[in-house]
Amino acid sequence: MSGNTPRNLLYNNMYRIPSARMGSHAYDGGTYFVTICAKDRECHFGDIVVAAGGEKKMILSEIGQYADEQIRNITTHYPYATVPLWVVMPNHVHMIVVIDGGKVTHVDTTVIQDGVHTVSTNARWKDPKEVNEFMREISKRKGWLSVAIGGMKRAVTRFAHDKDISFAWQSRFHDHVIRDQEDMNRIADYITCNVLRWDEDCFNG
Repeated sequence: MSGNTPRNLLYNNMYRIPSARMGSHAYDGGTYFVTICAKDRECHFGDIVVAAGGEKKMILSEIGQYADEQIRNITTHYPYATVPLWVVMPNHVHMIVVIDGGKVTHVDTTVIQDGVHTVSTNARWKDPKEVNEFMREISKRKGWLSVAIGGMKRAVTRFAHDKDISFAWQSRFHDHVIRDQEDMNRIADYITCNVLRWDEDCFNG
């Protein structure tokens, strides 16, 4: 996982939902629980080991470390997206992703391509009037959540190819709209405890 629970998610010992961003769920705004699996659920990202005292820990592989880094830095490449909580497991990744609909029109993504093509990670701020119309069309078809997740997936795939690592993602990812505080608490607890509960995880085996 990405370290300790971020302070901006906690309020009175509960996971705080970013309610100001929950008004739209058309993938141009909102908070989502995202799960991405490696193809055939192969364990490319590392192993869970039992440390001294019986505590389970996720030991990331080289590609697992790179995936963790890409998730950690997703806002650098996609300023409208933040990932306040995530975990990299042996064969899948769980993330809470916040899409700020108020920022999507401020990103210059003129080199982002549609569908299966490469998504650039050099997005930068521009005047909203200068946003390329091509990107507007892409956002209508794919959604800003898909653009950010797709770019992260492709970056990891490219890294694996450059390192001559046999790796592929499952073609699709699963997303769930986080609708209220109870939903946020449940999902955040699941992510936080995912390593400890690996033996009973539905993705294990």
